[in-house]
Amino acid sequence: MKKQGNKSHVPGSAEYYDSHGVLDDLVDEPVEFSLAEGLREDILHGRRRRPKKNLSLKIDPLHEQAIRKLATMRAVPFQTLIRQWIAERLASELKS
Repeated sequence: MKKQGNKSHVPGSAEYYDSHGVLDDLVDEPVEFSLAEGLREDILHGRRRRPKKNLSLKIDPLHEQAIRKLATMRAVPFQTLIRQWIAERLASELKS
C-alpha cells in the first residue's frame, strides 16, 4: 500500500482545512454561472423530466411547525408547499 504524504499544506485538501479552517479562503464576490438553456427553460416553465429525488435537510423545529401549519391552511401536503416555494424562487432567480 502506498503511503500518502502530509496534505495539511495543500489548499483544498481535508487535512488543510482541518488545520487552517475555511473562513480565510472565503471571498465575498459575485459568482458567475449558467444553466444549460434546456434545463433553464424546463425550470421556468415547470416541466419535470425526471422522477423526484429525496433530499435531507435540517431546519429549525419552529420553521417546520410553521411550514406544516401553512400547508394545512392551504390544504396541501407540506412537502408540496416546500417544492412550490423552491420552484418559485428558482424561477425568480433565473429570470433576473
